[in-house]
Amino acid sequence: MLGMGGGSLLAGKVGYAVTCLFAAVVLTVSGYAYKVVSLADGLGGGVGINGGASVGAMNILLMGLESRTNYQGQTLSAGLLAAMHAGSVYGVENEGVGGQDTNTLILLHIFAGGQKAVGFSIPRDDWVTYPQAYDGQSQGKIDQAYGLAYAQSLSSTVNSSMSTEQRYTEANQAGQAATLATVESVAGQKIDHFTEVNLAGFYYLAADFGGIEACVKPENGGVNLTDANSGFNAMKDGYVWSKGGAQYLHLSAPQALAFVRERDNLQNGDLDRTHRQQAVLDYVIWKLENGGALSDITQLPSLLDSAKQYLITDSTWNLLSFAPQMRALTGKNLQFYTAPIVGYATIDGQAANQIDVPTIQAAIKAKFDPAPAVAAASSPAKKAPAIPPASTVTADVYNGGSTSGLATGVSNALAAKGYKAGQVTNATAQTQAVTAGTQVFYGTGASANAAEIAGYFGATAKALSSLPAGHVEVLLGTGATVVPSGLTSAPAAQSAPATSAASSATSPAGNNGAAGGAVTVSSKAKYGIPCVY
Repeated sequence: MLGMGGGSLLAGKVGYAVTCLFAAVVLTVSGYAYKVVSLADGLGGGVGINGGASVGAMNILLMGLESRTNYQGQTLSAGLLAAMHAGSVYGVENEGVGGQDTNTLILLHIFAGGQKAVGFSIPRDDWVTYPQAYDGQSQGKIDQAYGLAYAQSLSSTVNSSMSTEQRYTEANQAGQAATLATVESVAGQKIDHFTEVNLAGFYYLAADFGGIEACVKPENGGVNLTDANSGFNAMKDGYVWSKGGAQYLHLSAPQALAFVRERDNLQNGDLDRTHRQQAVLDYVIWKLENGGALSDITQLPSLLDSAKQYLITDSTWNLLSFAPQMRALTGKNLQFYTAPIVGYATIDGQAANQIDVPTIQAAIKAKFDPAPAVAAASSPAKKAPAIPPASTVTADVYNGGSTSGLATGVSNALAAKGYKAGQVTNATAQTQAVTAGTQVFYGTGASANAAEIAGYFGATAKALSSLPAGHVEVLLGTGATVVPSGLTSAPAAQSAPATSAASSATSPAGNNGAAGGAVTVSSKAKYGIPCVY
């Protein structure tokens, strides 16, 4: 079997590091961190997070930089850049190849006890408003927050007496703080810890693994099986075997990196790429459990020592307390989703994803903090009151944000649902106080309709005595930038229900991750991985 015989995880003398997809798993699921206390503690170095728990339920942000440098700002070697298909030394140092953007962002929620986890990939092209301006820029893609704050920090210390190492340490910490704040503002979740690596980290881990296993579903005649920009070529390492249209591949280290970087030839671009990253994490968990990984404890200290130049965690994370609760985690109880988008647009000359922050926050909250199951009552269930016809309710929409035309767009969408269009204008001093999230109010007789409308925005409807009977008021918050996906009629803009484990078990080339649904792993999945595009 190609995937198991390519070399021990700890074999060889190559530097050992882990990508954002692997860092938390490799250092914690193994349960060996306690044997190398000083080295595990030394993997910190990142910005501290106040109040972050080390045991129990927590949220962990996994970050992967596209950086072609190490954490001291030194360009990676020409040989390594060539092997990774990541440009040249000249390109990095003179043409702006690479950068410090976060190509991968996964917000992972660990439930208390560590036996279950849910992750949300946040697409790198999501257009957001930063919590504060970084390097003079207040809006941009979510992946740019790190690089903007990083550059701003370096500029501020260029004439200081600080050492080069300290300057780059502070620059990375500035980038980390900016990314944490931005993700928290979009996801609506407090982040307890983070782990971060660059391209070299992924490459070295894949090399130590002897490659990785992947299951790819060809689409559009197999166009997704090759990509010039990332260097992905599924045929380069050869097929292991095919079944039901899915191709099971063994990928060498360069091809593994290319596999998770490709997006140009994928039908849904970066959204499909997030599913590839999720699938690789599932494989790593399976490998750790089934391949004897980390069994050679004698080499772990030197490998962790070399990892320091590629891996950073927050300085407040006690890995030794965290490790024991993670040993029961498997791919079968780790489920991934992709944060929903509304559509695509060109903003400031950049191809970007339009998002609705309240919709994203509602989707993440539903998975991270699910409502407890309610036992069925012994008496017959009462029928829910009928919702009055939409045509009997007038919807007034006020724009409390800065997106021009948004109130009109929401009003038109509600009218398409059957509601009568009412006031459509900007919020004024006479309107209710504007908040970051959208608010929904109702007058007499419109509570049920208001609750339905509020659901599109992840809000809770409230009564307002000053509203006329039969009226609903939608006060768009400062964080609202687009019409919520649920209000649009295009199916592709809506979040699909999670694909069940049963369906992916019967069809390995099933609908995994499509349209925002879950990427799932069945109990009998080969290598513990799902099949993705």
